[in-house]
Amino acid sequence: MKRALLILCLFLFVTVAINAQTTATKIYDPNANADSDIAAAIKKAKAENKYVLLQAGGNWCSWCIEFNRFEHADSSIDSLLNKCFVIYHLNYSKENENKSIFAKYGYPQRFGFPVFIILDGSGNRLHTQNSEYLEQGRSYNKQKVYEFLLNWTPQALTPALYN
Repeated sequence: MKRALLILCLFLFVTVAINAQTTATKIYDPNANADSDIAAAIKKAKAENKYVLLQAGGNWCSWCIEFNRFEHADSSIDSLLNKCFVIYHLNYSKENENKSIFAKYGYPQRFGFPVFIILDGSGNRLHTQNSEYLEQGRSYNKQKVYEFLLNWTPQALTPALYN
């Protein structure tokens, strides 16, 4: 009887742990209306003098989940993102491929996932970044990610800096 109870408890513990991990990694919403969400992000970015960073991928993508963990784990990257970007997680999955949006931004999925798309405050695509160039080992390279983000901030693209 004790053995059966122990096995049941172990089974419940494993089930709860797996469910907690699965729930924690749901950063992409296949049911979201990406058109209206991106329009709201653009409006917010314009009002706050920021750019929009579309992080395209899906909950099925381990590299997408890792980038989300990575960006929040490093205070300098997290600060830069919060200061300069409005972030939107653009879903790509079997449930919703968001084909029209990916077409609008030049088919960035050709680079694999995640892929990063930077929009200005008017919604113009400024840059598409293949995340492969930011990877290191099983995660991302802090310096490369930071430099990528820093080079695409509104401040970095201020014409007065280059005249």
